[in-house]
Amino acid sequence: MSQRQFVSFCFYKIDPSWRSRPDAQRCADKRELADAVNQFADDLLIRTYTTVGTRGDVDLLVWRATEDLDLLTRATAAINHTSLAPFLTLPHHYLAMTRRSIYVTTHRHEGQDGARTRIRPSDATYLVVYPFVKTRPWYALPKEERQRMMDVHIQVGHKYPSVKINTTYSFGLDDQEFVVAFETDNLTDFLDLVMELRESEASAYTLRDTPTFTCRRMDIAEALGLVG
Repeated sequence: MSQRQFVSFCFYKIDPSWRSRPDAQRCADKRELADAVNQFADDLLIRTYTTVGTRGDVDLLVWRATEDLDLLTRATAAINHTSLAPFLTLPHHYLAMTRRSIYVTTHRHEGQDGARTRIRPSDATYLVVYPFVKTRPWYALPKEERQRMMDVHIQVGHKYPSVKINTTYSFGLDDQEFVVAFETDNLTDFLDLVMELRESEASAYTLRDTPTFTCRRMDIAEALGLVG
């Protein structure tokens, strides 16, 4: 447990009425929220992203990872106590954990340790996030059969080295089974990767893989500036 992390994806929406507040108040609101997020930077892995222009129901993502679940609670509470909080909603939130994949033995993802129990983000511009649920018949298949199909997935992924996957696990913790977060500087490669994977045999065992969030990495203050 000491090496595995809890991973949180908080997708926030700012009520449009916030834009009607005086300029000085909005500037103060943004500074306070940015301070609330950044005050945990020494204790949590934190990345922030904007979804302005790519998603209509959310405005920004706060992606965090830590070995201490209480830290996630405190970090979220700090946001709830800001002057911007009355204008914030959390339409989507996903909780997961890191763990070793049962299908990956020799392949390693760049930027992750061999046990794949820690999130090590790159400096990629984009992050594409979605919850993922497999059908129950998938788990009824023999492990060897599932491994055969997943080997094809891994081989396809090798064709797109510009895309790095971070798979986290939500079994028993949240509604989905997995949360996947793809880092890339090239969304064209990511689109082509997903299209190719749709043709794979394993894709027939996908129950749900939406909603999908295309996020652009951005400092929290700059991301808030895009909202108003």
